[in-house]
Amino acid sequence: MRREVRILLVGDDGVGKSTLITSLIRETFVSELQHVVPEVTIPPEVTPENVTTHIVDSSARSDNREQLITEIKKANVICIVYAIDNPHTFNRLASFWLPFIRSLGVNVPIVLVGNKIDLRGDQITNQSLEDEIIPIMNDFKEVETCVECSAKQPLNVSEVFYFAQKAVLHPTAPLYDSREHVLKPACIEALKRIFNLCDRDKDGVLNDDELNEFQRKCFNAPLQQQELEGVKEVVKEHEPAGVDDVGLTKLGFLFLHTLFIQRGRLETTWTVLRKFGYGDDLSLREDFLYPSFDVPHDCSVELSPLGYEFFTEIFQVFDKDQDGALKESELAQLFSTSPADPWANSDFPHTTITNDAGAVTLQGWLAQWSMTTLLDYKTTLSYLAYLGFEDDTRMALKVTRPRKVDRKRNKVQRNVFLAYVFGAAGSGKTSLLKAFVNKPYTNGYTPTTRPFCAVNSVEIKGAEKYLVLQEFGSKYEAEILQNKRKMEACDLLCFVFDSSDVNSFSYIVELRKRHNLDNYPTVFVATKSDSDLVQQRNEVQPDVYCHALGLSGPVSVSVKNEQTADLWNHLVGVAINPVPATPGLAGSAHESSKFRKYLTFTAVMGALGGAAFLGYRLYQQQRGFGNISKRDIL
Repeated sequence: MRREVRILLVGDDGVGKSTLITSLIRETFVSELQHVVPEVTIPPEVTPENVTTHIVDSSARSDNREQLITEIKKANVICIVYAIDNPHTFNRLASFWLPFIRSLGVNVPIVLVGNKIDLRGDQITNQSLEDEIIPIMNDFKEVETCVECSAKQPLNVSEVFYFAQKAVLHPTAPLYDSREHVLKPACIEALKRIFNLCDRDKDGVLNDDELNEFQRKCFNAPLQQQELEGVKEVVKEHEPAGVDDVGLTKLGFLFLHTLFIQRGRLETTWTVLRKFGYGDDLSLREDFLYPSFDVPHDCSVELSPLGYEFFTEIFQVFDKDQDGALKESELAQLFSTSPADPWANSDFPHTTITNDAGAVTLQGWLAQWSMTTLLDYKTTLSYLAYLGFEDDTRMALKVTRPRKVDRKRNKVQRNVFLAYVFGAAGSGKTSLLKAFVNKPYTNGYTPTTRPFCAVNSVEIKGAEKYLVLQEFGSKYEAEILQNKRKMEACDLLCFVFDSSDVNSFSYIVELRKRHNLDNYPTVFVATKSDSDLVQQRNEVQPDVYCHALGLSGPVSVSVKNEQTADLWNHLVGVAINPVPATPGLAGSAHESSKFRKYLTFTAVMGALGGAAFLGYRLYQQQRGFGNISKRDIL
């Protein structure tokens, strides 16, 4: 909501603009004034809405026209003042002032102010006034209201500025069609969303407890039972379908706000809308969806216990059939208060755990949000707001310690880990990821054309961790490996090769040659162990290659036969304790260097040993020939 309001008074000369401002400030009539009084600033603590208010006077004289135009363009609300005792000034509202303001491209609320009510006779009735004002309001929708006052008595002077301020802070135009006397579509949609969020048990009715919770959230005070009954009686009297035996229906909720607006209590509806994150244009505010959230370099974002609690509770609320899973219709209802399913453009629900019918289990639901938070925490922040998280949405997230700090200490305290999966086309990366989320194995090869993720929980020493596996397709792997920001976000690299394809492992070797990857925790996986093992067309075979890096040998798996050799625990174990699996770290480098030296020493000693043996045999042959006697020859 605005923290400042700029009110401009315009109108013909002699209508009492300067006198109105002076009467407000001094609370008495001053007859002798300068032509234009200086700008007045009223501090926020003096105003009911707690906003700073600037009140600006103006001149209608032609030599002040440029200044007038400048002030009109700066104003948040314009009060057009006319003199009740001078009909000509009233007629100029529609003939000059309103068209003139429109011609400047200014679209701000306008309040019509009839001054000098003390000079009007008693023959004018409220009906005749309404007959004069309504046609103007119909032709000029920017006109919010009309106020009559007297700067001389003074009478209704403070009301003029109150309604002007209110026209800015609680405008009618976005909410209500004054011509048709109905709520506008955007207002209806916003109020329906609020109703759905407040309907905690999702029965389509706000019971007394839900109404009181709504009242507490918006106005910081519950209603007494008598007051609740009074509200329902008013609704039932005018809109019978607005109340049933349980409580207030959605139709009744909309009727209440229509009534508030028609009775001039726009601040009530605006308070509700703003409490639920709506801005003046009735869209959810940017700062509500994406509050400032600082994530230092090399840190990641996870759900906090409050975040997991919220997503668990909302899962249980929308699991109407209580089968422990959310089917498509239940997910649609759950996301009805948001623009769309946040994973509509992904492979969800194939990215996480589902039951046999394809419905997302609670385990899969929490895993999916863990992955979303890790990869794109802003999406999680916005959906916490869309789905009705009660407190500051940032409380549902937490920032982890930098990865480099964890690796140096060799103690990782995070709960969600990201592994990039690389490998040649057809090596079985996608099948491996699908096996991770218990999806059935399928024959045939389909190339990966866009990033694919899978997430599941893994239990390590009684603690639940989440592992995200992400593959990019061999066509895009080099691009990812060159992206420093992307690489800093991962916890380990998983290199996959087809143990039945002679060329599969060499792809990984070449990939590692082209990119400096020795500083990343690394795991090698040999897929298709159910097929015949073949010799890889590479200078060094996979097990020797791994040992030369100081790593354990490749983990052999067969997705087809559902044999994954405890791979998931191994990957999480490496993420938690990365040093032994990181080739470039000091300890590993030392071991790797010793192993290479050992290989070199063995090869040299082998060669020397072979040469010595041949030399010895030759020497023995020569020595034996020299001892043969002439007699032996004969």
